[in-house]
Amino acid sequence: MTATSVERPATTSPRPSSGPGFGAVLRSEWLKLSTVRSTWWTLAATFVLGAGLTVLICWGNAEWLAGGDADESPGSFITWGMMFAQISAAILGALAVTTEYSTGMIRSSLAAVPSRGRVLAAKSLVVTTVLFVVGTLTALAGYAGGNYFLDREGIGIALEGDMLRAVVGGGLFVAGIGLFSVAVGFLLRHTAATISVVLALMLILGNMANLVPGTLGEWLVKLMPGNAGSAVSMVVPFNPVLLEPWTGFAVFALETGALLALAHVLLRRRDA
Repeated sequence: MTATSVERPATTSPRPSSGPGFGAVLRSEWLKLSTVRSTWWTLAATFVLGAGLTVLICWGNAEWLAGGDADESPGSFITWGMMFAQISAAILGALAVTTEYSTGMIRSSLAAVPSRGRVLAAKSLVVTTVLFVVGTLTALAGYAGGNYFLDREGIGIALEGDMLRAVVGGGLFVAGIGLFSVAVGFLLRHTAATISVVLALMLILGNMANLVPGTLGEWLVKLMPGNAGSAVSMVVPFNPVLLEPWTGFAVFALETGALLALAHVLLRRRDA
């Protein structure tokens, strides 16, 4: 009697799941950001500082700017408050990342989404989109309020050319700072350290670079992240040696992209 062999169907091991799709991760990051009260307080501070201080300084200086002894351009004042809006943007970008590390929630986030690059991309997109919208509205409100006082003195600025570029650029720069802070947040994973480093790079070291003599100092001033990125948000740059607005913003974008790439590498290699 001949034994017959029975062929068994081939079995394949299930492919490991990469987790939810990018749309689901994006919705999750939006919920995490929008359901925290500190987000709305920070966005409110961005608007109040950016628009309110611009209106205030235009109100206080419009008459002097219209006089014959003024040594400043009205364009130097019409986006003045956006210098302070960047502080709130840095804080929001930092909090979006570091609060998850301080509470331990980052472990749940990375367990639910094994693709860590997807978490980084979704968080970055949510933060930059929110800050671009708020930043652009802030710059526009500051322009509208400040230009009211300038226009009463006959020195109003039309919303075109460099002025229009500065309004849109204000939103881009604020969004860029938020993204820069997200990258530093993933690198340092500590709220105070992240905010301190970002604000030092944006506000302090860029001015200190002026103390370095010669060509080296001039290029340091041009390439510091805060200086390179801020020119796009100004009608009249505060420093004549800065790069052209869009060239400077491209440099700032490259610097931010390099930090994000490093953050992605370390996020994949380090434990949560």
